[in-house]
Amino acid sequence: MGEHRRFVAAMLADTVGSGLFLPVTLLYFLGTTDLSLVEIGSALSLSALLTMPGAFAVGSLVDRFGPRALMLVGNLVQATGMVAYLWADSVVEVAFWTTLLNIGRQAFWGSFGNVVTAISVPGEREMWFGFLQAVRNLGFSVGGVLAGIALQIGTHAAFYSVVVVNAATFVLAFVLLLGVPDHRTAPVADTSGEGWAVVLRDRAYLRLVLGQLGFVAGMMVLNVALPVYVVETVGLPGWVVGAIFTLNTALIGLGQGLVVRRMTGRVRARMMGLAQLVFVASYAMFAVAGWLPVWLAVLVMLVGAAVYTGGELVGGPVFSATAAEAAPDHLRGRYLGLFQLSWGLGGAVAPLTFTWLLEHGQVTIWWVLALIGLAGAAYLQRLPRVLPSSGLRITERVDV
Repeated sequence: MGEHRRFVAAMLADTVGSGLFLPVTLLYFLGTTDLSLVEIGSALSLSALLTMPGAFAVGSLVDRFGPRALMLVGNLVQATGMVAYLWADSVVEVAFWTTLLNIGRQAFWGSFGNVVTAISVPGEREMWFGFLQAVRNLGFSVGGVLAGIALQIGTHAAFYSVVVVNAATFVLAFVLLLGVPDHRTAPVADTSGEGWAVVLRDRAYLRLVLGQLGFVAGMMVLNVALPVYVVETVGLPGWVVGAIFTLNTALIGLGQGLVVRRMTGRVRARMMGLAQLVFVASYAMFAVAGWLPVWLAVLVMLVGAAVYTGGELVGGPVFSATAAEAAPDHLRGRYLGLFQLSWGLGGAVAPLTFTWLLEHGQVTIWWVLALIGLAGAAYLQRLPRVLPSSGLRITERVDV
């Protein structure tokens, strides 16, 4: 880590809180309000939809002011929105405060890739993105254990404690980032003459963003679909949710570096497609678990979670490194802002879509996600024809 210890520590602090709250998001509002599952999903999807255009503003601001300033603002905004959750008890309030949270999240994660690109060099970016993903998942694992305890207790006080701790971790991350250098991949330049027009005309990059949507849909499963599926649909104990998150994050923390080294020499596009095929295999296991006795369902869910984690291990660093290296230095904030937009779209669509699918059949959601994953894997194999960085072999050095 060297000189980047404070940045890594800030990532860890941020993800401990997120790992604590994300597994219980839907269950928090089910337990502390009178809202139905679909009402909650609608509020979360509406808020994500409203904040999607923010990706364009974040990209421009990162290019203008540097990523650290946006990360600092993002942490304070997220802390404010999280505290407000303590009093949110209607669809409008949930949607409003989640919109604020999403704005802060956009500012923070829309800047993240720029910092990682600045502190790494071509040929090492899969390792850096993989390492930081492992650090983030270490934080998620700690938060996941605490989330499981909160779900097992199941009282209002337990749920409210989750919110307070998450808000505190945002403040801690803010303090740590104050001592981080203002990383920039290029000097501030006047990009008003090109800016977003150049980015939006880059069809090859747009195809990468489109190709990542299937992966994003898979990544939304852990936070949005699985907690409700495990507790409400299959009827397993609440501690299973915490166990799944802990297993997922522990495997990433221990295995990310090994997986990246194992992928060395492999074509990026093939690994991006493989990640989605691994997700599809896990969906099949989750579907089967719903038909089994409780003890066996718990075992299959945990094995399925391990398989699911394999898709995350393979796809996460490769998508991120490809997106970073395909962007020119002086417009990287805008390019990665557009790339981040796929996550915003996933956040907008997943809560409403997943909750609707969960209410319309026990396995419906898994059939739909499997089809999305298969289509995405096939689509990505054609990407190297138009986007050279996706056809490179992992850890291969390039000039950017």
